[in-house]
Amino acid sequence: MRSITLLRLAALLALAAFAALPALAQQDQPADPVADAARKTRAQQKNAPPPKKVYTNDDIPSAPQPAPAAAAKPSGDASSTTTDTSASGSDNDKVKNPEAYWRKRFQKARDDLAKGEKELDVLQRELDKNQVQYYSDPQKALMQQNNRSDINDNQAKIDAKKKEVDSLKQQLSDLEDELHKAGGDSGWAR
Repeated sequence: MRSITLLRLAALLALAAFAALPALAQQDQPADPVADAARKTRAQQKNAPPPKKVYTNDDIPSAPQPAPAAAAKPSGDASSTTTDTSASGSDNDKVKNPEAYWRKRFQKARDDLAKGEKELDVLQRELDKNQVQYYSDPQKALMQQNNRSDINDNQAKIDAKKKEVDSLKQQLSDLEDELHKAGGDSGWAR
């Protein structure tokens, strides 16, 4: 019986020692190092002076730019944009470097013409799509989203764009004649 009591007492002491062990371990170890570092950083930030201003390109005002030559000269007729010298170069450029002057004017005329032809192509595709989707049968026309007015509107836009493209082609031809009259090389038109 005595051995059983001693055994129980030893077991009780062992349990008490194991229960007190984590509490003792926490007291001996320092606190979490990450938390300590965060506290230290917060304390330093409170005492630190405010950051200095950093200047970027957005903070520096830009120098005033001179007005472009096109804005200084009054433009001529609005329909003759390719023959207007202020839009593509000044008369001074024409004298100093005539080849660059004429090439720039022809390039602008060709770019305008290409843009107009692309827009005409897009309008033509839209018209073709609408014509395929439109039914002339009144019963089927009630069930669809397109109607004849859409097709007529597209056709009117195409006709107007064709006139614009023809006008641009005429302006390019007139520019070639102007180059020939000015005595320039015909290769500058390419």
